[in-house]
Amino acid sequence: YLDNLLFFKEEQSSSVAGIDWEIQTSAADNQWLDVTYGNGLFVAVSNTGVGNRVMTSPDGINWTIRSSAADNNWFGITYGNGLFVAVSYSGTGNRVMTSPDGINWTIRNSPADNQWLDVTYGNGLFVAVANTGIGNRVMTSPDGINWTIRNSAEDNTWYGVTYGNGLFVAVSSAGSANRVMTSSDGITWTARSTPVANDWRSVIYGNGMFVAIASSGSGDRVMTSSDGINWTSRVSSSDNSWFSVTYGSGLFVTVAWSGTGNRVMTSPDGINWTSRSSAVDNNWYGVTYGNGLFVAVASSGTGNRVMTSGTFTPEATSTPSITFQADMRSLLKEGIFNPSTETMNVVGNFDDNGATDWSTHLELTQ
Repeated sequence: YLDNLLFFKEEQSSSVAGIDWEIQTSAADNQWLDVTYGNGLFVAVSNTGVGNRVMTSPDGINWTIRSSAADNNWFGITYGNGLFVAVSYSGTGNRVMTSPDGINWTIRNSPADNQWLDVTYGNGLFVAVANTGIGNRVMTSPDGINWTIRNSAEDNTWYGVTYGNGLFVAVSSAGSANRVMTSSDGITWTARSTPVANDWRSVIYGNGMFVAIASSGSGDRVMTSSDGINWTSRVSSSDNSWFSVTYGSGLFVTVAWSGTGNRVMTSPDGINWTSRSSAVDNNWYGVTYGNGLFVAVASSGTGNRVMTSGTFTPEATSTPSITFQADMRSLLKEGIFNPSTETMNVVGNFDDNGATDWSTHLELTQ
């Protein structure tokens, strides 16, 4: 009977991931500063708004406001070990909040009221970095809930942190020639030399390479390292104020809060960079990648503080073929469908863990 089935697939609009960008409607005009992807959900955090400093989206396109655990200035967010973790540069003893689903958030005690700007997860550990504090600009947690202060290699203005190839790497926007620090365990940190003293804002690991981007410099606002220790300056395609970088689909992508129509820059290898047209000249502060889609968030704009690039592919959860076959057998047994004289069309989209009653989505054609 399967030979008599005609399947119709709904076509979705698509763009080349990282290159062609589209504006999406933001849930609120807050100053969205960072975004991450985990457990089938995009989650963004903000430093403005009243009780609504989180927004979530299952596809990067449709966004919903969520209640933040506190109206702190949330600046960084990550996902790891089944938990979303956000950090803030304001608040009193409560500069961390966590959520298992991105929707319901709980305040956690921070061990120091430093200005925590970024957080990452790797090797079973959450690691956050700050731009203030005396010798204590790192904090770590095995579970996102209980945090411990660690000694930073330098009292620099640490803006970004990532994990890759067995190493935590943090970058700074201030300091002398020591604007990188590394750690194999997140606890003991070592300062590393940078090729230029730019304002390094973000760092990511992908395809065997650490890539950092800066908001200052003259044609050299990118640096790369294969080991996180030895760094090489790279030519940036434009001198925009690059603020966030991510990796996905074989491409490094960075976004900026300055520039005219070119606030995106991409590279397949972290070395050779190309300017891309941004969907609108908002102040883009955060970018992430998940399931075929790059998502960027901004601190400015009117109802358009999200832009996306690529085609979102929902995570496969299960195959509904067993339910489908059972429904077909039922239709045949009850004489509802005669494959010799009728055609069965399956209509709609089905992505509900195999729970679909297929008989409600079957149309008979005589």
